[in-house]
Amino acid sequence: MTDLINRKIILQQRPQGEIRDGDLVMEQEPVRDIRDGEVLLQTLWLSLDPYMRPRLNDSKGYMDPVGIGETIVGESVCRVIESKSGNYSVGDLVTCYTGWQEYFIIPGDAQMVYKIEPKGVPLQAYLGVAGMPGRTGYCGLKFVGKPKAGETVVVSAASGPVGTVVGQTAKQMGCRVVGVAGGEEKCRFVVEELGFDACVDYKAGNLQADLKAACPDGIDVYFENVGGEVTRAVATLLNPGSRVPICGYVSAYNAEDATKVETPFHVFKAMENPPEHRFFLVTEWQDRHQEITGILADQVANHQLKYRETVAEGLENAVEAFKGMLKGKNFGKQLVHIAD
Repeated sequence: MTDLINRKIILQQRPQGEIRDGDLVMEQEPVRDIRDGEVLLQTLWLSLDPYMRPRLNDSKGYMDPVGIGETIVGESVCRVIESKSGNYSVGDLVTCYTGWQEYFIIPGDAQMVYKIEPKGVPLQAYLGVAGMPGRTGYCGLKFVGKPKAGETVVVSAASGPVGTVVGQTAKQMGCRVVGVAGGEEKCRFVVEELGFDACVDYKAGNLQADLKAACPDGIDVYFENVGGEVTRAVATLLNPGSRVPICGYVSAYNAEDATKVETPFHVFKAMENPPEHRFFLVTEWQDRHQEITGILADQVANHQLKYRETVAEGLENAVEAFKGMLKGKNFGKQLVHIAD
């Protein structure tokens, strides 16, 4: 019998608007012995992502809601610490959807578990620009946005892991790239470190005018991450034939009544000449997971793909970090460091 204790964060009650004390709580339980064919994982890094918030609501979306009493969903980097499967050896590193917990048991043939060989890439990057957010930005831009050299690409939440990859990839494709971010520091980083042509601070109070000045030839591709006032400002500048990959709209995720939210779909469909737009999921290109992860990881290793990250230490700090991320308090990818 193992003597390990697993700490996990569960959904105690569904949030009504912003997450409050008692909504997400920590529990602990003994880690059982693994059976033949199973693998025991220890979580090293946990990813916090905006998509997790809608899954705390009791409504059917593109993914099932988290059940009351269930562990909060999330991807992690893990180390194999015990194996009774020929597919894994002790010490193997993987990405896996373990959820917010310190230990996790998987079948040796579990899907959506991928071995990683860092090769000079920080482990946590496989949860950020070389992971699901990076693949989301890369695939959404290239396969839905389909930018051409010389076009203007705008991306909201530009300093985050998705926006970071969108902007730098668009620059590699020969586009003019404009970011939208909150605050002077983030905007400065986006231009000076990431190499965007401009970045508009939506907190400065001049969003419409500043965006128009940054996009004198209009907008050909808008990569949607936030919704709200940014979407409304962008809509007035979209060129004929423009494309809008809709990744999410985090500004609405804490709404008390999701049915009353003005989504990007409402904004674009109300236009006289709506852009080509659709919601997408990175799993549409799941068969290219390893290929695209390799492309992005190589760029990280070669310092071609730059990024920032915010790290919370310990699972006990995950809830506060998550609440802060939903309000844009993080800078870059929000992570939780759980073990070395």
